[in-house]
Amino acid sequence: MAAKTNETWKVVITDYTFDDTDLERAVLEPLGCRLAALKAGKDQALIDLVGDADAVITQFAPVTAKVIAAMQKCRGIVRYGIGVDNVDLKAAAAKNIPVCNVPDYCSDEVADHTLALILAATRQIVPCTNAVKGGQWKLPVPLAALHALKDMTVGLVAFGRIGREVAARLKPFKCRILVFDPAAPASAVRDAGCVPATLDEVLAGSDLLSLHCPSTEKTRYLINAETIAKMKKGAILVNSSRGTLARTDMLIAALRSGQLSAAALDVTDPEPINIDNPLLKMDNAIFTPHVASFSPQALRKLRTDAAAIAARALHGEKLPNIVNGVKP
Repeated sequence: MAAKTNETWKVVITDYTFDDTDLERAVLEPLGCRLAALKAGKDQALIDLVGDADAVITQFAPVTAKVIAAMQKCRGIVRYGIGVDNVDLKAAAAKNIPVCNVPDYCSDEVADHTLALILAATRQIVPCTNAVKGGQWKLPVPLAALHALKDMTVGLVAFGRIGREVAARLKPFKCRILVFDPAAPASAVRDAGCVPATLDEVLAGSDLLSLHCPSTEKTRYLINAETIAKMKKGAILVNSSRGTLARTDMLIAALRSGQLSAAALDVTDPEPINIDNPLLKMDNAIFTPHVASFSPQALRKLRTDAAAIAARALHGEKLPNIVNGVKP
């Protein structure tokens, strides 16, 4: 790409959790771009910043209809990551602004982390660690809380890049794997050694349910009182996808009643989780702070890919991974 010489493009980063924006600058500034970044942009500050933006890159900041309405010449919005639930896709489409994500930067990391959560929940790693640190050299939970994966049926909701990688990691553990994903061909599910199933079949048949779908209008609060009631009593829930896939209050009730025996969560709703949330006081709930996608290599790829997509939008080139149906 040649640098633009007659004027300077403005690229806005709405928010970021890494230390600096040096990687993005290295991609964009040689192309004639001026980078404007907020550490944690929101509300009026964000509206004021994006008005003259030629492209926008966002991480977690709410890119609402009001924020998008303020964009006067934006050629593209790029999300640092896979999920795009912080962006109003309909509002962007109404202004003919394509929204892109970066779907292929962390599949191995999230799949590894999911397996770690599964093993932690089934082998009671956290309670055992806490017991030993507290001076107790004994099993701190009932024996029935320990499970071997070979004796379990694991249900996967969604069979995209990450779901397939999770299935591949589970196969050596000899568990039966049910898969619900209307978009995945049944033949592809079978070829991976899994069993295609309806959502109700996955809910009713799984000893452990792992979520790998995005949070959309169709999937938001997929795990609720009705769907939990369809699950096996004592089933385990693992969520390394999006916190808004599960109703927190109903998850709490299920863990209290024993309908769910455990939950292992990398994501919560809201996020960060409130310090007074009852989940944090439950021995049968374990957490990591939305870090499943993290590794130095993954973060570098995420940031450079996001910047490169923004650059393509500025040059009017064909964009990858458009998620709101806009064809620039």
